Amino acid sequence: MHARAASRHGSSDPHQEGPVDLRLVAPALAAWAAAAISLGVPGGGVAVAVGVAVLLAVGVWWVAVVRYGAGRGPGAEEGDGITPRADTDGRGPTAPRARSCGVRSAGTLVALAAVLLCAGAGAASAALHASDVRRGPLPALAEKFAQVTVELEVTDDPRLTRPKVRGSQRTPPVLMFTAEAVRVTAPDGTVTAVRTPALVVVQQRGGGSDATPGPAADRVVHEPGPAHRDAAREGLWSAWRGLLPSTRIRVVARVAPPLSPADQVAAVLRVTADAPPVKVGAPTALGRLAGSLRAGLREATDGLRPDARALLPGLVVGDTSRVSPDLDDAFRATDLTHLLAVSGSNLTIVLALLIGPPHLASRVERRGLAPRLGLSLRGTAVVGGALALAFVVVCRPDPSVLRAAACGLITLLAIGTGRRRSLLPALAAAVLLLVLYDPWLARSYGFLLSVLATGALLLLAPRWSTALQRRRVPPRIAEVIAAAAAAQAVCAPVVAVLAARVGLVAVPCNLLAELAVGPATVLGFAALAAAPVALPVARALAWCAGWPAGWIAGVARTGAALPGAEFEWPGGWTGGLMLAVVLVVLVPVGRRLLRRPWLCALCALAVLLAVCRPAPFTRVITGWPPPGWRAVVCDVGQGDGLVLAAGDGTALVVDTGPEPRAIDRCLTDLGVRRIPLLVLTHFHADHVDGLPGALRGRSVGAIETTTLEDPPGQAQFVRTTAAAAGVPIVRAAAGERRHLGPLSWEVLWPPVPPDLPGPSKPGAPDSQEAVLDGRNGSEALDGPNDASVTLLVHTRGLTILLLGDLEPPAQRALWAAHPELGAVDVLKVAHHGSAHQDPLLIRRLAPRLALISCGAGNPYGHPAIGTLAAFRAQGVRVLRTDTDGALAILGTTARLSAMVSGHRSLRPQAIGGRSRASPAVDPGRARLMPGDPVRARSPPGHPA
Repeated sequence: MHARAASRHGSSDPHQEGPVDLRLVAPALAAWAAAAISLGVPGGGVAVAVGVAVLLAVGVWWVAVVRYGAGRGPGAEEGDGITPRADTDGRGPTAPRARSCGVRSAGTLVALAAVLLCAGAGAASAALHASDVRRGPLPALAEKFAQVTVELEVTDDPRLTRPKVRGSQRTPPVLMFTAEAVRVTAPDGTVTAVRTPALVVVQQRGGGSDATPGPAADRVVHEPGPAHRDAAREGLWSAWRGLLPSTRIRVVARVAPPLSPADQVAAVLRVTADAPPVKVGAPTALGRLAGSLRAGLREATDGLRPDARALLPGLVVGDTSRVSPDLDDAFRATDLTHLLAVSGSNLTIVLALLIGPPHLASRVERRGLAPRLGLSLRGTAVVGGALALAFVVVCRPDPSVLRAAACGLITLLAIGTGRRRSLLPALAAAVLLLVLYDPWLARSYGFLLSVLATGALLLLAPRWSTALQRRRVPPRIAEVIAAAAAAQAVCAPVVAVLAARVGLVAVPCNLLAELAVGPATVLGFAALAAAPVALPVARALAWCAGWPAGWIAGVARTGAALPGAEFEWPGGWTGGLMLAVVLVVLVPVGRRLLRRPWLCALCALAVLLAVCRPAPFTRVITGWPPPGWRAVVCDVGQGDGLVLAAGDGTALVVDTGPEPRAIDRCLTDLGVRRIPLLVLTHFHADHVDGLPGALRGRSVGAIETTTLEDPPGQAQFVRTTAAAAGVPIVRAAAGERRHLGPLSWEVLWPPVPPDLPGPSKPGAPDSQEAVLDGRNGSEALDGPNDASVTLLVHTRGLTILLLGDLEPPAQRALWAAHPELGAVDVLKVAHHGSAHQDPLLIRRLAPRLALISCGAGNPYGHPAIGTLAAFRAQGVRVLRTDTDGALAILGTTARLSAMVSGHRSLRPQAIGGRSRASPAVDPGRARLMPGDPVRARSPPGHPA
């Protein structure tokens, strides 16, 4: 048969065409669906359903055997397994067509019986696993939020969560890991031996909101106090983070119910890290070995550049403890997150190094290291199995790693034996076995993405590669492009379900990253193996692997920085189904486009423009940003971020919102490349946490902040971020006056602290006239909000007042300190339009346009109904980012207009005149003091 094969590789050539074997697909899908449903159904109902499924399967099997003779051995015709039966009229055996119909009917019934049995097995396994969650005293204690003593067996590596901004505060990072409760001591002293899964959340005492974000390996909670206290906290944190799977510990924890009744854990154990974990059992020998290997790889990578240092352990063993939030965001935006998780490709690369090209794996002319080491085929199989076992041990034997190992081995085995028809049945068998082993995988999006990607590589990629090769694309390039496109096409709807977005740069970024994945993985595994015996050698190998790892990180960061790297899409299953329908329609359209090169070129140009979004093109297509904009309130969610135009590509930025990507996208859309001065009104997270996004890729001269460094952790975050970018920090001084191009502004608030006189304050002008006497309002500084930097801005005749988050007492003190302050054209409403506003100040300011920056669906009810009514009662036009999107101010005092970027029309909306006659500002105060212009570090030819 091998000699008669059409391919030069013989009948085992994986590229030969043939019918797809789908026999195991239906049973695997049935077990998957049954397990996913049964995990949330009471055990009694599952038992009844399993019984019905088994009875139906037996009945269908009996019909297949009795009616069609399926499975008969003696007397059956060779090749079909069906015994010929005489016709009822005695005219002899059935005709060939009748026998063929019998074979098909018998096969259908047997397949149906298999589907029913597998569904029953999946449901039964799910019910047994779900019963572990409901067994024991922990669920009942969780409903009471009781404090208990629990003995736990750690089942996962502790991982540090990313801090999140909630309102004005940043939640501190916490350690989380899964464990099995093996002994529970209730508050009444009752001791129960159990095997109950739980989620452990470890918090530092007094963490508050002062956690400093940054790389996971370097995050620590900062608070005022002696240095030795911080060192002690760091030591405790390290002790908890160093726990290895299979270690037994005893903790005192507050028990809480899981977020969802369908969660895999019975309870959440909240532990305070005020002491090191009490270990009552050492990890297993394999756990210690895996831990030492992973620690050795981290030590070997210590000297690499930050991105390579963080990425290489993730590429090799899935250790993402050092991956910083911004790098993680870049990988998510470019759909490269599969490289940070252990996948079957890691194992496939290592085994391919051993056996060489897959289609030669079982032939005499095989390549790779195995024949050079003199290994026979059986010896090669044994060594490959040992490598797979080592892979599972080092990367932790949890379900996700087992899935990755199974998928990698199945793919390699199927391609290595050259029987492409066995690829899909092998994948289906792996899904079936893994779902029966761990039914919780049936509800895992990671498992779904892995199976979909592998299925796309088996079914779609070969056909798409062939189609590209028919268009004269080189074979290797066609295979790589087809693989990346197929995986992205089938996974994109699931990503839309989870993230409500669609990436446009995923395929090119995956193609570029693929060039470095192989070298980085092979060299990384070599460093992993060398670290325990020769650390200098491991460091040299890690240094070599750092170059391809850095390339991958650079691809992710470059792709994510493109303005059109991704766009919003409806989330949930509705959005996922919509995207799936769109992709199904686009695939045949793409096939037709391949036949017309000029159409392909036009489509490629359109995608390129959509991704790069050059400013002139974007403005023509979308109308945003409007030409001649004076100020823009960015849509940064529940926070503040405002941009004031100061020339071509130059702007004054006031606050950066809670999320770096939002302010970065806004500044990119506006074409801002230079920020001579970036003002942070106060240190609340919803005003400062987006700072890295504003600094990214831009020339920033200085950062100006308020005088009250509270909260201290977030003030430290600003200092650390600014120092890393080489940007100086100055303090705002009331009375300070600056100008920048068409912009001029004055700092009205906060008052100068008595212990910091104006002339000596950094960043303040040297004129005594520019300093406000702090005695008329320093008592109003009651917290960070009341210390907000308040700016009065003049731009081409418009007067804009930015109130930060001032509360009513500080608003009244501001008015008392500046009695000459009159009506303004535009008011940025304080504190996101909350109900805490001073009515007298609003009446005296009499703005024509009020701008409110707040997030859609925020839990604080911003903006308040009373605040909106107060403005509208005075005839003030109100625009808000939660419903209108980004807000742009245009025109002059005589012709003031605004434009919104949301669902409303992008046509400029004229703003009416003043409700009462009043000057915009006192003429004496409108004249700027001669003095310090804003000076910034900038490229040659761009003076500040």
